[in-house]
Amino acid sequence: MPLAILIVIFLLVLPIPAMMLDVFFVLNIALSLAVLMTAMNVNKPLDFSSFPTVLLFATLLRLALNVASTRVVLIAGHEGGDAAGKVIEAFGAFLVGGDFVVGLFVFMILMIINLMVVTKGAGRVSEVSARFTLDALPGKQMAIDADLAAGLVTAAEAKTRRREIATEADFYGSMDGASKFVKGDAIAALLILAVNVIAGLVLGMVTHGLSAGEAGQLYITLAVGDALVASVPSLLLSIAAAMIVTRVSDTRDLSGQIGGQFADHRTWLPVGVILLLLGLIPAMPQTIFLPFAAISFFLWHKLRRSAAERAVAEAAAAVEPAPDPAAITIEDVSENALVSVELGYGLVHLADERKGAPLVARLTGLRRQLSETFGFIVPQIRIRDSLECQPGEYRVRLGGTRLGGAMVRPDRLLAIDAGDVSPHAFIDGDDTFDPSFGCPAKWIEARQREMAVAEGYLVVEPENVIATHINQLLMARAHLLLGPDELRELLDNVKVRNAALVEAITPQPMSLGALTRLLRSLLDDGITLAHPLPVLNALAQCVQVTTDHDTLVDMIRTQLGGQLIGQICGPNDKLPVITLAAELEDMVVGGLVDPSTGQPVIDPDLARTLGAQLADVLAQRPPGSGPAALIVQPRARRPLAALLKLRAPQCAVLSISELPPEQPIDVIAVIGGEVQQPAQPELEHYGQEALAA
Repeated sequence: MPLAILIVIFLLVLPIPAMMLDVFFVLNIALSLAVLMTAMNVNKPLDFSSFPTVLLFATLLRLALNVASTRVVLIAGHEGGDAAGKVIEAFGAFLVGGDFVVGLFVFMILMIINLMVVTKGAGRVSEVSARFTLDALPGKQMAIDADLAAGLVTAAEAKTRRREIATEADFYGSMDGASKFVKGDAIAALLILAVNVIAGLVLGMVTHGLSAGEAGQLYITLAVGDALVASVPSLLLSIAAAMIVTRVSDTRDLSGQIGGQFADHRTWLPVGVILLLLGLIPAMPQTIFLPFAAISFFLWHKLRRSAAERAVAEAAAAVEPAPDPAAITIEDVSENALVSVELGYGLVHLADERKGAPLVARLTGLRRQLSETFGFIVPQIRIRDSLECQPGEYRVRLGGTRLGGAMVRPDRLLAIDAGDVSPHAFIDGDDTFDPSFGCPAKWIEARQREMAVAEGYLVVEPENVIATHINQLLMARAHLLLGPDELRELLDNVKVRNAALVEAITPQPMSLGALTRLLRSLLDDGITLAHPLPVLNALAQCVQVTTDHDTLVDMIRTQLGGQLIGQICGPNDKLPVITLAAELEDMVVGGLVDPSTGQPVIDPDLARTLGAQLADVLAQRPPGSGPAALIVQPRARRPLAALLKLRAPQCAVLSISELPPEQPIDVIAVIGGEVQQPAQPELEHYGQEALAA
């Protein structure tokens, strides 16, 4: 490129022989043809993103050739037609028959076509495209951010799409300016022709003693030939610029795009009929219209037959071959979906797309809701029929393990007694229980919906019964749904704006597998990833101290104590606290120890006693009083949390180190001792100091 620029500068300032001028003229024509063919063969405008710069260099080369040819014509034009080279002579003599008047008009027509039609239209399209592209830029950026936040694209894909959008904006902005080069080139060609004509007449008559007719024949013919040599490449480049800015992105090049869209046989039948009718008019030249009508009918016939053959081939390809009964594939013996729902044949219509697939729509919404709650993309839920299920039975499996299931009546509605039904209410139906919460319920007919609602029943459709049950089963098992792939998507999303935070955690000092295990433990403890930054910030700090799994869990829970408390009570409310008597807590901490983990193990008899007493305390609380928290020593938290998850899941177990010092508390009971009154001054203080006292 630097060499090409130097050559252009030499053409502008140094005289060159006519032979070299012919070489550069042919090179200019070849370059213009190459640009035109490249513009036709690209699939989208950005595939030829260097076009504005190429257009600039081509314009400079053509203007330099105009200056060089003007110098040669004015210096040696009196010597004859070939004084300025064979190319200019050929354009001036052969193409316009040696008549410079005809050449002038031909050149003027070419300039009008180039300047008023092609260049003006291409410039307008470039201007509108640049404006629309810049106006749409913020929306496209927001769409990429939304796809990235939803996990639909990776960080690398988002970066590539942003780069394409920026390149597109730069390209159309450059094309808007490049179209001015073409317009200026056409105007310059007119001015250069006028200079050559006037200067040639003056030099011929004054310097070389020629008559006006002889000077006009020699100089004007050469000037017209020079103008025509320059106007042809200029017109080719203008056409290429118009093609680039009017292209619509497609998987095919321009020839394939236009040919494919004109390959519809329905286009050519009306064309043939109209041409035939015009050809039958006596005043029309039948020898021209009728052959074209025949060609149109031939195209219609060939294209229709090709379309029919293609339809038959597509139909044959769509027909799946009969399966080999002896063949067994890995898909037949392996289940790749983590969560699956098996339906009896009486429930299959709930997943039938031809009948609206209500169960599929409900599970899609459920999956989105669970993903928002957990903070990562929940794996897809597969629905399949099973001959092992009874007609109205469904089963929910997680990793092949059956979590639950029930019988539903697909032709009826489930009326659930959630506690608002009057004891004297009566509605006809089959007695059952809600599979999600165990409430008494009835299967009723659809016509009884209004009556059941009036009586205080909660009426739901069969697909909602299944979806609610699945939601209940999965909400308690968030940690089992998080895998390395889901975690990688979450980290890629965080890494877009917090790359240093992610790099401080993984792959060093924690591998993806170790990080997955740690976050699954936090999910099991009730810490979701819906807001991952606090969790990852705490992890980034703790991992600098230790990489031991259990120690990390305890340290992160300590830093996220405010988040854990916020799940139980409001920011300004007192935390309802249950504690253990000192002797009882010592029995838990100083009892049996698991030799593999070193964690305390609660004696079975003691576990039953603790579970029963805690259940009694929670049962005695007023209705609507909200959950409570059991505050224990750090070493006792883990075994007591495992115990209460089964016996009293509504009671959170917190370590005293997880309780923020500024958190107000209300001790409602002491297990193994007397119940303390919250009005005592020493218990109205805050946080860890009050419990430690």
